[in-house]
Amino acid sequence: MTSLLRNCWKLSQNLTASAPKRYVKAIPSMRFNSTEAADQKETRPTVRKPNPNVDVERLKDFGLYISQCLPKYVQKVQIASKDELEVMIAPVGILPTAAFLRGHYNAQFTNIIDITAIDVPSRKYRFEVVYHFLSILYNSRIRVKTYTDELTPLDSITEEFKGAEWYEREVWDMFGVYFLRHPDLRRILTDYGFEGHPLRKDFPLSGYMEVRYDDEKKRVVAEPLELTQEFRKFDLSAPWEQFPNFRDVGAGDETVVPEKQIK
Repeated sequence: MTSLLRNCWKLSQNLTASAPKRYVKAIPSMRFNSTEAADQKETRPTVRKPNPNVDVERLKDFGLYISQCLPKYVQKVQIASKDELEVMIAPVGILPTAAFLRGHYNAQFTNIIDITAIDVPSRKYRFEVVYHFLSILYNSRIRVKTYTDELTPLDSITEEFKGAEWYEREVWDMFGVYFLRHPDLRRILTDYGFEGHPLRKDFPLSGYMEVRYDDEKKRVVAEPLELTQEFRKFDLSAPWEQFPNFRDVGAGDETVVPEKQIK
């Protein structure tokens, strides 16, 4: 080993100082954080364009196939944004649908990407819960939507997807949607003893509680919010009530299976 290092050292001494330096040329598509890159104006549009590699006809056929396999739960299937498959199901069908998408040979959506919710207070079932699944085998994504209200719980899908545990805790914390048979349903983003659910449209922007450091107690204390500005008006009503049609289906959505009448 010592002789090898000695030979390498002698070889480096024999190299001339004027030997040309060879650097790897940068990839043209690589972006650098430099003043030259900052001076160039961005000309690409910010609106996401449909993926040309997605076979929309196969998505339609697969959506039709799901509706035929789960006719009891599937209420509507559509193509959103021209290349995204959406399946609307009844609340009681979230666990059977998740099991079907995960275990069926033609689906194999084994990854849960995200679970979130949308609050529309003007609806009878104000919460729209959205699930995103990914199939690595088929390199495909699917969006499943269902609905509920403040009192009706949904079935937890942690039996099929272990990764859904924290997502469901987040939906419970932010929106107040309860999930049955969840192994550890408690708040995950807000503090202990937090009142209310911050992402509800009727939740005030100022909140209900405030925290401050108490010099006498030598610790942080939580107490009811006090607004001392008399000239400011705080309206607790949701500002989204001015836009009753903001949740209308856009023209870009294409219905694959028409919506059924909800009994």
